[in-house]
Amino acid sequence: MTDERVVEDIVTKFLLNTCRQRPWLSLPDVDAASYCALLATLHPVNDAEIDYIPLITGSVAEFYIEPMIPHIGDVDVMYHWSTQLAIPQGHPPPTQLSDEFHNYVKVHEIIDSHLPGYVYLKLRYLLTECLDDDKYTAVEYDRHKYLSNRVRIDRVNDHGPAIVLRGPDSNGLSCDRVECVRCLVWPSQATDWPTRHRNCGWPDSATVDRVVNNGCDVVPVAHRQCRQHEWMGKC
Repeated sequence: MTDERVVEDIVTKFLLNTCRQRPWLSLPDVDAASYCALLATLHPVNDAEIDYIPLITGSVAEFYIEPMIPHIGDVDVMYHWSTQLAIPQGHPPPTQLSDEFHNYVKVHEIIDSHLPGYVYLKLRYLLTECLDDDKYTAVEYDRHKYLSNRVRIDRVNDHGPAIVLRGPDSNGLSCDRVECVRCLVWPSQATDWPTRHRNCGWPDSATVDRVVNNGCDVVPVAHRQCRQHEWMGKC
């Protein structure tokens, strides 16, 4: 424990002596904002009413210091559809949603697979917003329909669950774009994450609580054992 504290003190002193707080606006910030603006103007094929809701993540969003050596290699943007939502299995459907969601929302249950951390999304409820009180009413969907990876005609390259997009400017950063399904509740599949051992005490308990309270996002990527399977590779 003493050795760990010595290392922490050394690293902290090094960062304080060699870094400064990032300026309010930097070139990566501009690139990230441009990619988000681009996504926000796009719509799924044949449905102009559905919006993409982008969120900047990764180093551009989370690093608040400017070290001597550049630390940002690309822009990470996650986005979800305004008409889709995920909930833990057995959890009741929401009756209220933020304004970013459409007045018609498909709710998928998170179903365990045979591999830890990998799940299926099964369509369970159809939500319709009532204009009188801004609340959603739910109708159960009684057929077996699982959400599958959509075919992306703009695919340039794959990087895990991300599509790598190259910026129009050769000096700009590339973008790792990850499609996801928003889940407003922390799922049972990630129960152990808040209490697992963390080296150097990071993230701290306040950050962990904030993460858990904000829910999670489900991203479409198949386990390596399932990629060649006709059905599991897609679902």
